[in-house]
Amino acid sequence: MALTKIKTSRKKEHLLEGLSPFQLKDNLIKLAEEESRKNSTVMLNAGRGNPNWIATIPREAFLTLGLFGIEECRRVMNTAEGLAGIPEKKGIGRRFEKFLSSNKNAPGIDLLQKTYRYGIKQHGFNPDAWAHELAESVIGDQYPVPDRILSHMEPIIHDYLIQEMCSSESPRGKFDLFAVEGGTAAMCYIFDSLMQNHLVKKGDKIALMVPVFTPYIEIPQLERYSFNVVNIEASSMNKDGRHTWQYPDSELNKLKDPRIKILFTVNPSNPPSAALHPEAMRKIVNIVKKENPNLMVVTDDVYGTFVPGFHSLMKTIPYNTICVYSFSKYFGCTGWRLGAIAIHQKNIFDDMIRKLPAATQKLLHKRYGSITLHPEELTFIDRMVADSRQVALNHTAGLSLPQQTQMMLFSAFALLDTKNKYKKITQALVQKRLKLLWDELEIPLIKDPLNSGYYSEIDIQIWAKKIYGDDFVKWLKKNFEPVDILFRLAERTGVVLLNGGGFDGPEWSIRVSLANLPTEAYPVIGKHITELMQEYVRAWKSK
Repeated sequence: MALTKIKTSRKKEHLLEGLSPFQLKDNLIKLAEEESRKNSTVMLNAGRGNPNWIATIPREAFLTLGLFGIEECRRVMNTAEGLAGIPEKKGIGRRFEKFLSSNKNAPGIDLLQKTYRYGIKQHGFNPDAWAHELAESVIGDQYPVPDRILSHMEPIIHDYLIQEMCSSESPRGKFDLFAVEGGTAAMCYIFDSLMQNHLVKKGDKIALMVPVFTPYIEIPQLERYSFNVVNIEASSMNKDGRHTWQYPDSELNKLKDPRIKILFTVNPSNPPSAALHPEAMRKIVNIVKKENPNLMVVTDDVYGTFVPGFHSLMKTIPYNTICVYSFSKYFGCTGWRLGAIAIHQKNIFDDMIRKLPAATQKLLHKRYGSITLHPEELTFIDRMVADSRQVALNHTAGLSLPQQTQMMLFSAFALLDTKNKYKKITQALVQKRLKLLWDELEIPLIKDPLNSGYYSEIDIQIWAKKIYGDDFVKWLKKNFEPVDILFRLAERTGVVLLNGGGFDGPEWSIRVSLANLPTEAYPVIGKHITELMQEYVRAWKSK
C-alpha cells in the first residue's frame, strides 16, 4: 500500500531542510493551519518552547508593589491631570512597612513582606535605601544605576543563582551579575565582547556540545566570526543501542586541544533535555585544570531548574566560566525578557585581557577611554555592559528597572519557597507530559534522573531499527527525506514539531516541546507519530 501523497515534494523538503528549524517551523505551521481549517481539527504546535504556565505570586507582588510606588510619587506631588513626583528616600522604609501592614490582604503582599525582610536580615540592607530602590524600580522613573545591575537586586538574584545553579553550595568568592534582556541578549553580548576584547578572533577554533540550541550553531558561522567549530557530540549509547544523550570520553578529549579557545554548552541540553552526567562534569574539570587551563567556557543553564540537584559548570570551574541564565522557562515569562550573565570576580577573562600585547591594550584603552580614566582596570563584565550600548551610550546602559524588579521577585519567590513547592509542581508537570507522550510510542521511554523533560528528542531511525529492523531503515532513508515525517504530521494531523537534525542532533530525529501545550495534547501527538510510522511500515511491506 502506497503512502498518501502530500503537497510538499521531496525536492522541496530537501531544500527546506537547509533552513533553521525555527524557520522550517513557519512552513509547517502554514500546512497545519490548512489542515485545521479543512477538517476542523485543532493545530498542535509543539515546535516552540514557550511554556503554557506562569508563576502568579511574584507577579502579584510586582503589581501590588506598583501601587506603593504610585502612592509614593503622589505623596510628593499630585495633580488632577495625572502629574506626580518621584519617590523620596527619607523615611520611605517606615512608610513601606506601614503599606505592608495596611494591605495584608493584597495579592502578593506576603512575598513583598518576606522579600523586604530578607534583604534586611540576610544582606544588611538599609531600610530606606532598600524601600527607595523598590519604589523607584517598579515605577521605572530613573536610568539603571549601577548600569550592570541594581545594587539591592544583585545580592538576591545572586542568592537565587547559587541555590538553583550550584545546589546551594557556593564556590569560594562571589559572582558579578549583568542583568540582560533574556538569554538571547546574553548570547549576543557575550559573542560580541569576546571579539571586541581580543579574547577570540575571526577563524579561531571553538567547541560546541551538540545537539544544541540552533543560534549557538548559526552565530559562529556568521562572516564576522567564521569560527572553526569542533562538535563535541552526545553520541553515547546504552547497552540496548539507545541514546543516553551523554558525551563519551572520546568526544570530551577533543577539549584537550589548546587551540580550542571557547567551549559553548547548553546544560541541560536542547533538545535532548539531558543534564551533564557527573562523570562528564568531572572529565571537563580535569581537562581544564590539567590539559587546557586557558579554555573559556560559556554555559547556558536555562533548563537547570527542571533537574533535581542540578549543578552548573559555574560551580565546578568558576574561574573559567560564564553562566547564562534566563528566567523565561521556569517562571513562564518569555515576554518579560529576563536573564542574567554571571562571571566570578576572579576569572580567566580579566586575567587574559591583562596579558594582551601592548599594541592591543592601546586599542582597548582607546575603545573604553571615554568612560573611565583607567580602562585597563575595567573588568570584562563591565566592558560587556559598555559594549552592549556601543560604549558611547554606556551612560544609558542596563536592563529596565521594572524588569529587574520582576526578576528579583521571581528570585525571592524561589528562595523563600523553602519546601520547593513550585519547583516540584513544575518538574512533575513536564515529566507527566513526557510519560504521556512516550506511552503512545512503540519504543519505551528511558527513565533518566538527568532528563529535565522540557523537550523530548525522538530518533526515528533508532525506533525504526529497534522495532522493524535494518531493511526498513534502508527503505525509509532511500525513499524519504529526514523531515518527511514532519511534513506529513503537519499536513495530515495539524501537529507541528521540529527537526532534530537542525540542532546538530541525529538527522532522523524530531523535537517535541513538552512545555507549550495542554497536558492532554501529548498522548494525541504520540499517537499521531505512531500511526504515521505504522503507515510507513505498511508501505514498506507492500512494496
